[in-house]
Amino acid sequence: MTKADIGIIGGSGFYDLLGKPKCYSLETFYGCPSDDIEVGKLCGRKVAFLPRHGKLHNINPSEVNYRANILALEQLGVTRILALSTVGSLKTNIKPSDIVLIDQFVDRTTQRKQTFHSQDSLFTTKEVCHISMAEPMCKELRNVLIKTSHKVVNIHDKGTYVCIEGPRFSTKAESNLFRAWGMDVVGMTLVPECVLAREAEICYASICTVTDYDCWKDKPVNAKEVRTVMERNVETVKKLLLEVIPMIPEKRTCQCKNALKGALI
Repeated sequence: MTKADIGIIGGSGFYDLLGKPKCYSLETFYGCPSDDIEVGKLCGRKVAFLPRHGKLHNINPSEVNYRANILALEQLGVTRILALSTVGSLKTNIKPSDIVLIDQFVDRTTQRKQTFHSQDSLFTTKEVCHISMAEPMCKELRNVLIKTSHKVVNIHDKGTYVCIEGPRFSTKAESNLFRAWGMDVVGMTLVPECVLAREAEICYASICTVTDYDCWKDKPVNAKEVRTVMERNVETVKKLLLEVIPMIPEKRTCQCKNALKGALI
């Protein structure tokens, strides 16, 4: 099985990202990931690509098997994940087609398995994992993204992501509440994905592409308009990845690789 160091979790429009990739159907303790994983070379680096919602975009955010996705990438040797996602803006200065490199999140989900260390765990020790999420994004990966992405697109180098359960969009009351809280963007997939990556001691950074203003501004968001802007953003994000991938250091110097130290009780 071909190994990869860098994993990209993405969605519609990114399936032709790797040239002549090998395709793997994997199974983990928690079942199968969202789809087959493609492994190939990008800018001289071995990269694994996993479509979060499946290639047919038929898995809703609450039904994504996040634990299987992270474990499958780990099986392939991935130690760093760049996660692509679409979000709605909660600020006037964050515009559709902008990119936000978020550094914090607020979790509003209710139905998702957020740890590998639960009663149905693959770990026989059955320890509880109190993983630190004070800084949920890998600082090393974020620094690379911040230094390189400005060459391609208008970016916001920090922001707080409020993760909602979905798949429905917010009510106006919810959207305005999130704005009152000082949130920057709203999305449906960051949690528990980034939490599980931390438990697996995999570096993780999120690249959020803005498609709309949620429903607080002008008019309510709808799926058709989101898809239109999302497709327009695909080429921009591909260019961004071509800038970022070669700049990721071969050796990790961050603390993500030791995230479980002191976390298990």
